[in-house]
Amino acid sequence: MSELALAAVLAATILLASTISVELGLSVALIELAAGVAVGNAFTVAVPDWLSFVGSFAGIVLTFLAGTEVDVPQFRREWRASLAIGAASFAAPFTVAMATAYWAAGWTRDQAEIGGLALSTTSLAVVYAVLVETGLNRSVTGKRIMAATFVTDILTVLGLSVLFVTPNVWILPFAALSVLAIWGLPRMAPWFFGRYGDRIIEPEIKLVFAVMFVLMYLGGRASSQAVLPVFVLGLAMSGHYDSHRLEQERLRVVAFAFLTPFFFLKGGLNLSLDAVWANLGLLALLAVAKMLPKLAGVYPLARRHCAPDAAFTTLLMSTGLTFGTITSLYGLQAGIIDRTQFSLLLTVIILSAVVPTAIAQRVFQPSPADAGSRRAVR
Repeated sequence: MSELALAAVLAATILLASTISVELGLSVALIELAAGVAVGNAFTVAVPDWLSFVGSFAGIVLTFLAGTEVDVPQFRREWRASLAIGAASFAAPFTVAMATAYWAAGWTRDQAEIGGLALSTTSLAVVYAVLVETGLNRSVTGKRIMAATFVTDILTVLGLSVLFVTPNVWILPFAALSVLAIWGLPRMAPWFFGRYGDRIIEPEIKLVFAVMFVLMYLGGRASSQAVLPVFVLGLAMSGHYDSHRLEQERLRVVAFAFLTPFFFLKGGLNLSLDAVWANLGLLALLAVAKMLPKLAGVYPLARRHCAPDAAFTTLLMSTGLTFGTITSLYGLQAGIIDRTQFSLLLTVIILSAVVPTAIAQRVFQPSPADAGSRRAVR
């Protein structure tokens, strides 16, 4: 299949996924993931370079947007609750999944550590997409979930960096520019957006995109990832966007209309059903090793800090995609895990993105009005 033909198929798939999402009342991200799996295995599609590029950038944009939704003053007030839920969401599945891969599946120590990290994550992309689509992103419940997700994924990135990433000399300009962007962009934004913003050519969006591309480039050269500084950059910009909602909505439209569908489709296209079918027992074992510790570790804390939305919070905290895919892909490209192990991890990650989210939306989803009325933890 030519690249243009694949683009046409994916565009039609994206449109179909949107209509199915509206009809079923489920997050379009879940439908796009499932559609990616179907298209990838029906047509034996190899992910082209342009799709990898667009999908990677879409994940960065989603991460930035997720950061802008965190209520920083509330996070400061509730940091103990966010830290407790986020740490439990990371530590429980990381420990159990790593032990399962090492002792039960017979993986090497490095392979088990990659497996544990990949299955420890909570997906910023899925959580953010669901909260925005349901209108919960502005609610107290939604903000608590975003803050806890932030903690979980920071711990995953730190774990990957400590265990595997060997920084090179490029880490210095990467760190310097990250700090400069996080400090400088919120201070520059009022002047820049005031002078050049509110135009059809959208210079303010181009400024944010330019910063993201530079961070992605330097992060790649430094053998690191731009997701963490980009999320913190979103946090730093949250105050500006809180008083300039239209600018954030325009950026969100660009992301959800064009970028994010390719991110979720790419995740599904990477999955090989043949490899999964040949290892169903191990797949089930890894799925249990991710989901049960997540549920058991998060739910008691969610009952304490997020009642009466504890079940909804726990299920969304059990999702995985963005950092789990990044970690699995890193392990594959570094030669730590093989294609079968990668497919198994990716299948568990995608299932954890789809199943808990579908249950949370169908059974436990609070209304935006009710979730917005929860009192903040003091």
